[in-house]
Amino acid sequence: MDRLIELQGDFWKSAVETLYMTSFALVLGGVLGLILGVATYATRSGGVLPNRPVYGVVNLVINFFRPIPFVIFLAVLQPFTRVVIGTGIGITAGAFAIGIAASFAIGRIVEQHLVSVSLGVIEAARSMGAGPWRILLTVVIPEALGPLILGYTFIVVAIIDMTAMAGMIGGGGLGAFAQIYGFRQFEPVVMWAAIVLIVAFVHLVQLLGTWISRRIMRR
Repeated sequence: MDRLIELQGDFWKSAVETLYMTSFALVLGGVLGLILGVATYATRSGGVLPNRPVYGVVNLVINFFRPIPFVIFLAVLQPFTRVVIGTGIGITAGAFAIGIAASFAIGRIVEQHLVSVSLGVIEAARSMGAGPWRILLTVVIPEALGPLILGYTFIVVAIIDMTAMAGMIGGGGLGAFAQIYGFRQFEPVVMWAAIVLIVAFVHLVQLLGTWISRRIMRR
């Protein structure tokens, strides 16, 4: 406990770093994943904008990158991270890698939830003269918004998990704190303090996501 008190400054700094990486990665991965998911849904056979070549390329990209283990993906993406961020280490570089990795999973989740929208609703919009883009933006996405919130909540939990692995490239955060000051220095109290705070973050995110989703779906 005394060691944890000594490290409380580093502990809360690591907590802020975890929140920063999670937020950065969620915004980046959320936007890219939404684009990938909408593109896959819209261009698939029977979609609102069917286009076999585009669907084939986007689907291949998601299927190729999504199964790559994150630890390996961190190493593979480092040259690209250096070009975009200017460095391959640090919390921003780690958050960037997490966001890119998460975007492929988000893309598949978005596609699956959009596919679940009733065809009757889409046909009703078409019968009233709505074009493809209007159907996507005002019918399909709003109809799937509640389940999408739950899907994004699941991804946030996964992103928080990935921030721990980002410590391998100097990403910082609670995962790195637990490993450096807890596990390596044989300080179980320090390690468990970081673990408990990570679990608390995950629990709060899950509660918030579920609450927002329920409110949306009740409308």
